[in-house]
Amino acid sequence: MFRLGLCQIGGSPDKDANIAKAEQYIREAAAGGAQVISLPEMWNCPYSNDYFRLFAEAPDGRCVTFMSGIARELGIYLIGGTIAELADGKVYNTCFCFDRNGEIIGRHRKVHLFDIDVDGYRFMESDTLTAGDSVTVIDTEFCRIGVAICYDVRFPELSRKMALEGAKLIVLPAAFNTTTGPVHWDKLMQVRAMDNQVYFAANAPAQVEDGIFKAYGNSCIADPWSQFIAHADEKECVVYGDIDPDYVDKIRNQLPLLKHRRPEIY
Repeated sequence: MFRLGLCQIGGSPDKDANIAKAEQYIREAAAGGAQVISLPEMWNCPYSNDYFRLFAEAPDGRCVTFMSGIARELGIYLIGGTIAELADGKVYNTCFCFDRNGEIIGRHRKVHLFDIDVDGYRFMESDTLTAGDSVTVIDTEFCRIGVAICYDVRFPELSRKMALEGAKLIVLPAAFNTTTGPVHWDKLMQVRAMDNQVYFAANAPAQVEDGIFKAYGNSCIADPWSQFIAHADEKECVVYGDIDPDYVDKIRNQLPLLKHRRPEIY
């Protein structure tokens, strides 16, 4: 059993302020007993194509250095939400993951870019960002943890592959908007937990009044039986959930969905 803490925080065009707020909430989560702590998608800048390249950093940049240092200082595993990563002239939406020593143990670049037009809400991540090309599962002393980012959740094959690679918890930094959030957010997180019999934790940004991007918030943790064990509203907070890897095994033994797969057919 271990405690997971999701830091639901709002961002601004001030990188200094965003880093200070992330530090504040990471420390609060650690003080609350969280041994694995997550940040939301694009926590260090506004969720906007206008800011991604402007705020982008190399893997040895300021934000990665900050996350590494605080993970080491507090002795926590940190799933670093996402930042805009600059590599070879390209910008990726990337989640860096750190162990208790502050070492990078995983890096997930968002695989599915958010290019949509829904009821007049149009957003094209591909105008600025480049897609990643790999599945990310990290090893901790507690269990294997899968990492995906926002729009990745809508593609069930990705979560299934993480489960087949041994993940018992999947963490999803995600910035849903107030158009799709009220309709799809809860359902998606519960279904991914249920289909793969994993804990599924979605870490959203908080909603910021008059912000550049209006986030839905509602960070949550669903258990392998698809029941919410923690759920926030839209305000800044830390969401805690106690994760029991043995409960994943129990559910999978009682209802052996993964064993009953027929990959030779589909």
